[in-house]
Amino acid sequence: MNKLPLEKRVQILNMLVEGSSMRSISRVVGVSINTVTKLLVQAGEACAAYHDEHVRDVKAARIQCDEIWSFCYAKEKNVRAAKAAPLDAGDVWTWTALDADSKLIVSYLVGGRDSEYANEFMRDVARRLANRVQLTTDGHGAYLQAVEGAFGADVDFAQLVKLYGAAPDSMKGRYSPAECTGTRKRRVEGDPTAKDVSTSYVERQNLTMRMSMRRFTRLTNAFSKKIDNHIHMLSLYFVHYNFCRIHSSLKVSPAMAAGVSDTLYDMEWIVGLIDANAPKPGPRGPYKKDNSK
Repeated sequence: MNKLPLEKRVQILNMLVEGSSMRSISRVVGVSINTVTKLLVQAGEACAAYHDEHVRDVKAARIQCDEIWSFCYAKEKNVRAAKAAPLDAGDVWTWTALDADSKLIVSYLVGGRDSEYANEFMRDVARRLANRVQLTTDGHGAYLQAVEGAFGADVDFAQLVKLYGAAPDSMKGRYSPAECTGTRKRRVEGDPTAKDVSTSYVERQNLTMRMSMRRFTRLTNAFSKKIDNHIHMLSLYFVHYNFCRIHSSLKVSPAMAAGVSDTLYDMEWIVGLIDANAPKPGPRGPYKKDNSK
């Protein structure tokens, strides 16, 4: 089986997590777009498996949750008019849970923004934590039932509700939200500390995601065309962010700061995850039993 040299695979994956588009990568590296896509799929599957197995029993004090918007194939309002739109076309939301101290992405989920996804997301967050935490979300109503179902009373939960003014006439019809005029902190469960009720760190992480993945860039044609590839890119990004990237303020990777890992990894390590996750090659050709003896 033909396999790209290690250096080219590392270069492709590094360009993916630094915001390059898949077609620009194929031109720069000198490989086909199908080769880039295949490597992304392999990396996404290997990274998703690694995150699921190793980001567990996280000891944290403050968890912040948020959702970031993107879309697949076409924006929700344009899906009905789109030609041959797949069933999963439209708005896509990525739910993230971040440890405010280590900056570790504890959990993520890709899908809709309804209560079903909120419940699934919060159950996963609860399973990955080793202790009681203070949890802060935005004012999205789906969190209320989801947190109750996942944590019960074993959480200090508050919501940071943003208050918006009316959008000026010049901004109507554009993607920019109305101006935020203030916030309101709302205790929901337990005894959350008021000064720690914040979503600043997870919202800053949303900006890092938009800067690090081309398919999240607004007002371009680099958006995801297939939901599976969208998920694979996120899986690669989160493992790279947690285990391979030195946080500028912490001077270590988020996984090291959280005690999940004691080593700073690199992209060659992710290539190693891909190789370890690859199916073992079987014997070539049909097997024939030798009955001559």
